[in-house]
Amino acid sequence: MPQKLKKSSADLVAEARQRIEEIETDEAIALLGDPGVLFVDLRDVRERQRSGFIPGSFHCPRGMAEFWVDPESPYFKEVFGQDKRFVFHCASGWRSALTVAALKEMGFDAAHLKEGFSAWIKSGGPVEQAD
Repeated sequence: MPQKLKKSSADLVAEARQRIEEIETDEAIALLGDPGVLFVDLRDVRERQRSGFIPGSFHCPRGMAEFWVDPESPYFKEVFGQDKRFVFHCASGWRSALTVAALKEMGFDAAHLKEGFSAWIKSGGPVEQAD
């Protein structure tokens, strides 16, 4: 029998959403092409290959986000040192909510796409396919 948890994953996401900036899908689509905004895709590479991705988005696997944004980490990526508005997303908004909450705790300013890439597709947002 599985161990009873103190908090569910849904509880963690709900708590994270109370502390972070969430961007609605239509607002996010309107931001596409703004040179001051960078969409960061947290989904697994196989999800990107299967479903496509937001044009111009930067792929950052979920497990590396905290390391890639930290200038003191040996894994730091220069892209996160840019003066941009970072909008993280996953498929449904759960992973990105948890990620942005953790990054906020670290002192990194970011927002997330509230309902994720699946809502982006349903709303007619542009999608680029992997080669």
